[in-house]
Amino acid sequence: MNIEEYTPHPIDTSDVQLPEELNPLLEAMARNVHEIWAQERISQGWIYGEKRDDLLKHHPCLVAYEDLPEEERVYDRNTSVETLKLILKLGFKIV
Repeated sequence: MNIEEYTPHPIDTSDVQLPEELNPLLEAMARNVHEIWAQERISQGWIYGEKRDDLLKHHPCLVAYEDLPEEERVYDRNTSVETLKLILKLGFKIV
């Protein structure tokens, strides 16, 4: 397999509107996305550092979700939004 030839083809969810009542779920999912990411990093030996350093395994986002910069929380929310939209697009119901 040639990595240079890979082109992602995600399912188009642009026509899916999330119901407002899913907002609490969305935020809970975003928090959990961060928690899973942080747990994995920590298990790999990463620690908090003011600046990211791959050699020393320091990362500034190894903090509680509430303490993340807003742009990082948006990243986690977007992952959650797209997951929820995909679930709905595939015909599943969230009740």
